[in-house]
Amino acid sequence: MTTRRSRAEDFLELVERGRRGRLKLYIGFAAGVGKTFRMLEEAHALKARGVDVVLGFVETHGRPETEALVAGLEVVPRQRITYRDVTVEELDLEAILARKPQVAIVDELAHTNAPVCRHRKRYQDVQELLAAGINVIGAFNVQHLESLNDLVERNTGVTVRETLPDSFLKTADQVVNLDLAVEDLHERLKAGKIYAPDKVPHALERFFTGDNLSTLRELALREVAESLDRATTGRQALAGEDPSQKGGAWGRVLVALSSHPPRAATLLRRGSRMAGRLNTDWFVVYVETPREAPNLIDAEAQRHLLTNIEKAKELGAEVVRLRSSDPVAALLDFARSHGVGHIIIGRSNQAKWRQRLGMTADARLLREGEGFDIHVVSFESHEEKRP
Repeated sequence: MTTRRSRAEDFLELVERGRRGRLKLYIGFAAGVGKTFRMLEEAHALKARGVDVVLGFVETHGRPETEALVAGLEVVPRQRITYRDVTVEELDLEAILARKPQVAIVDELAHTNAPVCRHRKRYQDVQELLAAGINVIGAFNVQHLESLNDLVERNTGVTVRETLPDSFLKTADQVVNLDLAVEDLHERLKAGKIYAPDKVPHALERFFTGDNLSTLRELALREVAESLDRATTGRQALAGEDPSQKGGAWGRVLVALSSHPPRAATLLRRGSRMAGRLNTDWFVVYVETPREAPNLIDAEAQRHLLTNIEKAKELGAEVVRLRSSDPVAALLDFARSHGVGHIIIGRSNQAKWRQRLGMTADARLLREGEGFDIHVVSFESHEEKRP
C-alpha cells in the first residue's frame, strides 16, 4: 500500500503544477499484464486524497477483479453512436469536458473512434482533455506505437492495425511499464483471467506464443528505459553550441521523401524512432523537381504524397517542401543549414545501370554527404522477413 500511495502522491504533485493537464501513461506488452487494474487502483488512491477523479473510458473485458475496482468511482457514461446500422460505445469527450474533473482515466488509447466522432483516434480525445486542463491517466500496449509497427510484424507475424504516434508518448509526464514474467502471463491466460476459456487455445497458438511475448516484453522494457533517458538526460546541444558540429549523435534527423516511395511509412517510422532515441527534432523533406510540379504528377501520386505528409505530421515531424532540379544538393543544403546529423533515405529502385554508375539519390548522398550519417533503408530485406 505504501508504494501505491507514493505513486499517487507523485502524480498529484504533477497535477498541481501548471494549467495544462498532465499525462501519465501505463505501458504493457500484452493484454492481461494489469494496466487497467493498476489505473483503477491509482484512481481509488487519488480519490482517497480528495482528488476529483472520474473514469472517462475503462474496458474491463469482463474480468471480475477489474470490474470490482470500478465500484466506488464515478463513471462518465459512454457515448452511444450508430453508424451504418452498427451501434458502438465511445468516450464521451463533450461530457468529460463539461464535467471538468481534475483527473480522467482513459483506457486503450490507440483505439480508432467511429467516423462521426470529432477525432479519429482516442489519444486525440486525450490531447483535447489535456489542452482543457484536465489531467489524464491512460494506458496502451507497446505494440501499438506507430514506429514499432514494422518491427512487431516482422518479429511476431502479427499485424497491428491500431496505432498511436511516438510523439504522443513523448508528451507524457510519467511513464510506467507494467512488467510480468511470460510464464505468469500464460498462467493468467490459462486460468481464464484474460480471455474467455474458449478463446484461450487460439490465443496461445497466435499472439500469446512464448517467443512473441518475450519479444514484446523486451520492446516494452526498452521503450520505457529510453523514455526515462529522454526525460532525465536529453541529448540536445547546449545553448550556443552548433548541433551540426557535434557529429551524428547530436544532430537532428532528416527523412528524404520522394513523391511516391513504395514504403514511405517504413521511412517515417524509422525517422520517428531515431529522433525519439536521440531526443531531437526531425524533418521530413520532399524536394519537388520541375517534372513533379502539382500540375504534372498524376492524381494517385499526389494523393499518396499528401497521405505521407499527414502521416509525418502525425508522427511529430516538421514537413518541408523544397523546389530544386537537383534533389540531392537541395537535401544536403537544407541539412547543413538546419543542424541535421542523420539522413534517412530509401534504397533506390531505379534501373540497375544507374545504380552501378552511382547516379541514384542514395548513392550520391553516400558519396557527397560528408559529415552526415546516411541511413539507407532496404525495403526488400523487410519484405523477405515477413511471414
